[in-house]
Amino acid sequence: MNMTPDDEVSDGASRVGNQGVGNHGVDNQGIVAKVSEATDVVAEAGDLVASVVTTAASDIGSYIRSQREAAQVSLRQLASRAGVSNPYLSQIERGLRKPSAEVLGQIAKGLRVSSEALYVRAGFLEERPHGPVRDALLGDPEITERQKHVLIEIYDSFRRENEQTRTTNDAGTQTQASTEPDP
Repeated sequence: MNMTPDDEVSDGASRVGNQGVGNHGVDNQGIVAKVSEATDVVAEAGDLVASVVTTAASDIGSYIRSQREAAQVSLRQLASRAGVSNPYLSQIERGLRKPSAEVLGQIAKGLRVSSEALYVRAGFLEERPHGPVRDALLGDPEITERQKHVLIEIYDSFRRENEQTRTTNDAGTQTQASTEPDP
């Protein structure tokens, strides 16, 4: 009888499955079942990852499109500003492609929006915890994304400066207390 390679594999698998517990105490049927189960789990995980990537690509794409339309910039203009091809940008906007961090940075510059906002949307960065001032700025529909970004940068710089001043003052107070003689 002539067997194809597929027949041989199938025949071999059925022989392994029919052996049950062999001379070495190995449960071949159990192993085959576990391998089959693991294969199913891996396939499901692959489908889930593909779904998450597609959703993330779609989300960032629709966000880029909405920002582009709000800025009244054509697809061709943005592609030129960002240094990418029209078809590639179109695929990004339609959620067919997920851009790299570098391309997102170029698109952000082309749109004059915060690259951080694009990175967060694309899943490259985790969103920072917001305080009431950041929330108010980000939620204000009367100012552009670029204006929001600039105001947040200024606000953050003031907070960093005040933190450094506090740290310096705390260190100076501790040094002064340790150098004063005891009464």
